[in-house]
Amino acid sequence: MMDVSIIIVNWNTRELLAKCLRCVQDTVHKVRYEVYVVDNASSDGSPDMVRTDFPAVKLIANTENVGFARANNQAMKVCEGRYVLLLNSDAFVKPDAIDYMVAFMDSHPDAGMAGCKLLYEDGRLQSSCARFPTLGSEITIALGLDKLFPRSAFFGRYLMTDWDYGDTRPVEVIMGAFMLARAAVIQQVGMLDESFFMYSEEVDWCYRFQAAGWKVYFTPDVETVHLWGGSSKAVKVETLIRLYRARTQFFRKHYGTLNARLYKGVLVFNALLRVGPGALYYLTRGTPEARQKHDAFRQLLRAIPGF
Repeated sequence: MMDVSIIIVNWNTRELLAKCLRCVQDTVHKVRYEVYVVDNASSDGSPDMVRTDFPAVKLIANTENVGFARANNQAMKVCEGRYVLLLNSDAFVKPDAIDYMVAFMDSHPDAGMAGCKLLYEDGRLQSSCARFPTLGSEITIALGLDKLFPRSAFFGRYLMTDWDYGDTRPVEVIMGAFMLARAAVIQQVGMLDESFFMYSEEVDWCYRFQAAGWKVYFTPDVETVHLWGGSSKAVKVETLIRLYRARTQFFRKHYGTLNARLYKGVLVFNALLRVGPGALYYLTRGTPEARQKHDAFRQLLRAIPGF
């Protein structure tokens, strides 16, 4: 039996994917592993690159973009590891990261899932843990209080900004860029919910793991570089809409229809603040990214009734 099955979902990130795969090859030495790449109909030559440069990788080449959850599930259905690692194509593991995390899970039998410390490319700490979203946390975010008082245990509760990521501890949510899950627990609670096309699927998975009595751990003892969320990254309208549609879906699934409707009300309030008073902030900055973000919230406002 393999110790760990590494699953990487790819969509038009050929060069990043190649770097990700090289990092795995160069840094995993102590555990038996297999790698699956599930390509969501990339047009940049990613599948051919995998076939040519990484012949040992098991490639699943889809003819359409089936989304993050479904693509991961395709590999989970056939993989053989005791553990399953969901790894983003823009995540580059450092030496011993995967070896250590497998040993960590072996030594923590109460752990259903675990994540490691994520860093930006320049070495800055990346926020990779959170608590489950609530109406209270979403109101705090809408009002910007989480950014005004990031060190507050109350206002910074959702993204845990009052914590320095310096200790090993159970958490509620870990980012999907690096999620090491116990295969036996996946058999118990099920794979990713494919009704989430993109975003919130990892939050839903963490929720289900903990509802079944398993802990989700974070450890700072090993690191992975993750490119997501760089300051120069442009905000895309479809990304913002997908993000909040998925969060509404999470509320509806786990908190009920009433709370989902209340959340949509909070979301309308959030968007109105940024479309109205927020226009002064976005439009006076004069950058394409700021204008795009303002426009994204305008389109989000129109999309919310359909969530």
